[in-house]
Amino acid sequence: MRNDLWRVDVGEDNARWLATECRTARLAKEYRPMDAGGGVVEFNSLALGAIRELGEEEDGFITDDSEGLRVWIGDDAYELELAEDAGA
Repeated sequence: MRNDLWRVDVGEDNARWLATECRTARLAKEYRPMDAGGGVVEFNSLALGAIRELGEEEDGFITDDSEGLRVWIGDDAYELELAEDAGA
């Protein structure tokens, strides 16, 4: 399994919401987005997979297209960046 870590700066309020109120925040710890502080949210591979299950009408929805990997909150999109790859 890959140990990729994705980070996105969504602002402090949105980071807190993603980590505590989003539907995926109720899953087991390894499947939750983590508030890293300073408005940054981190997703490991499992958390990213879990949040991809959200419907496009839900805040936290992920798109992956020619414009990049983005998380949507309301009408705002925030680009996720690959932070590290710890290997298999």
